[in-house]
Amino acid sequence: MNFKRSVFKFTNLSVLAGTLFFVGCGEKNSTTDAQKSRVIKVSHVFQTSEPTHIYISEAAEKINEKLKGEIEFQVYPNGELPSYKDAIELVLRGSDFISVVDPSYIGDYVPDFTALVGPMLYNSYDEYTAVTSSDFVKDLEKQAEAKGIKVLSLDYMFGFRHIVTGKEIVEVEDLKGMKLRVPSSKLWIDTFNALGANPVAMPWSETVSALQQKVIDGTETTYSFMSNSKLYELRKNVALSGHFLGTGGVYISTKVWDSFTDKQREIIQEEISAAAIRNNKKIVELDESFKNDIVKNGMKFNEVNKVAFQEKTKKVFDEFPGFSANIYEKLQNEILKVRNK
Repeated sequence: MNFKRSVFKFTNLSVLAGTLFFVGCGEKNSTTDAQKSRVIKVSHVFQTSEPTHIYISEAAEKINEKLKGEIEFQVYPNGELPSYKDAIELVLRGSDFISVVDPSYIGDYVPDFTALVGPMLYNSYDEYTAVTSSDFVKDLEKQAEAKGIKVLSLDYMFGFRHIVTGKEIVEVEDLKGMKLRVPSSKLWIDTFNALGANPVAMPWSETVSALQQKVIDGTETTYSFMSNSKLYELRKNVALSGHFLGTGGVYISTKVWDSFTDKQREIIQEEISAAAIRNNKKIVELDESFKNDIVKNGMKFNEVNKVAFQEKTKKVFDEFPGFSANIYEKLQNEILKVRNK
């Protein structure tokens, strides 16, 4: 019996020693790997099947191939790492971290970035990308850099958002008092209040059940969510308001960016920008595919009185905290340059 206890103790001590040795070796190898390749973690909330994840991952692979042994981008989807405001805070702290998120989240530091994705601005994807490449937006990016945020791209689009209800919405008055699910965002809430609706902020995960139980009258979302969430089983009408354009930006700390070599910066910028172009081409293709699917399943589209919608939502730009004076007119001027070409 004593012999068995001794063997048991010896075995446990051996396992413990082996474990400590393994951990120690692991730490040593991690240090060696870190010296060889600097890891930059890339965080976003998109699912792995969505274009933004696919093309950000492609960019990461190309960067890793070209900068092998120097820098390694590791992509974390589905909100696995901090996202939204928490992610931008990590960027500001100078972490080896990239956030891929809506430009409104850096609007907390440069408010006009929120205006850039404000309501009822764009009629096409090309209009948006023309504005983001304008001198006006380049100046906003310089303001972000002064705060510690380097903008690598603003152009990872994922679709226009439209209104899904049980009845046809054409005029602003048709929305009066309607309970519509919106994200928990002041910009969304202010916009639908301006349109006379009754916005109900809730997570997307609760939206389908809320529609089933008639807690809400409708929602607003992209073609992809209409199709993937089978909203056609719950509501049949899609008002083509295009009130918001869903888009993601790519942000890194200026301290981290400045620590890279010229060659590293050139490669990273080149691949992030090129992947955004591929992403947007794919979104155009997918829009048609998703539209065909929801029409096939009984959804009907109708146009809205966009002029009236624009008139009602102008005040959002005037009243939103921190927006610069005449921001709506500034954005319209940039958009008109594209429309008048």
